[in-house]
Amino acid sequence: MIYKSGQEWLEATEKRVLLFGMSGLGKTHVSNLLRDAGTWFHFSIDYRIGTGYMGEHIADNAKRHAMQIPFLRDLLMTDSIFIGSNITFNNLKPLSAYLGKPGNPAKGGLPFEEYMIRQEQHRLAEIYSLMDTPRFARRAIDLYGYPNFVCDSGGSICEVVDPWDPEDELLNVLVDTALMVWIKGDDAHTEELVRRFDRAPKPMYYDPVFLRAAWEEYRGETGEAEDEVDPDAFVRWTYARALAHRQPRYEAMARRGVTVLADEVASVKSAEDFEVLIADALERRESEHI
Repeated sequence: MIYKSGQEWLEATEKRVLLFGMSGLGKTHVSNLLRDAGTWFHFSIDYRIGTGYMGEHIADNAKRHAMQIPFLRDLLMTDSIFIGSNITFNNLKPLSAYLGKPGNPAKGGLPFEEYMIRQEQHRLAEIYSLMDTPRFARRAIDLYGYPNFVCDSGGSICEVVDPWDPEDELLNVLVDTALMVWIKGDDAHTEELVRRFDRAPKPMYYDPVFLRAAWEEYRGETGEAEDEVDPDAFVRWTYARALAHRQPRYEAMARRGVTVLADEVASVKSAEDFEVLIADALERRESEHI
């Protein structure tokens, strides 16, 4: 780890962290808070994916739909209008809308193989975006003069690294760049995330082996053909299983960093609070390894 103790962390003139864990436990909230403090650069992986590596896919998909409308088709063909996505740190809907959900086209579903193509596009984009972390950490200080750097990773980071492989190239790049910080939820948090997802199911990226197995199992249980599957019903059914699938992966990643609890993160009100929280986590880790 790039910081060996809480004291070393507190005394560091340049602080760099990467936050990871389930979506909805406070990664972006804390990252926004740090950015607003004025001395932290906020590098959002989801934003980087949507703008740096999947922006063209997103825009082309919107154009494809617009081309089906004669009025818009004529304007597009004459370069009279421009279509693009307006992704922000807090509005990633263009990206999630492009990823989509598999199932009945009458309910907005995609053919499963088209869905898997988009999943693979996201996998590659997430890897490339995470590989950009060292460059953006340098850019933060060299270009903008921010002494501190927070990488706000997506919930699927654990799907694109092998947390049990000490030679995993991507994970090693991240560990060498920033302190890995797992925001860990408990059973109550998991239940709340499932309830929240059930109210408003959204597209997600999943490990392809896990996803294909889930698709076959779900269709086996329901007896539905691919174009009969309710997209929202499938992603609801898959979500809780995905959280269970990811938990040991997060835990393995955390062995190369520190762990903080979601309730602790919820109590952070300032950059100073966050710095003390990380110092305490480093001290806990140090005492556990004595």
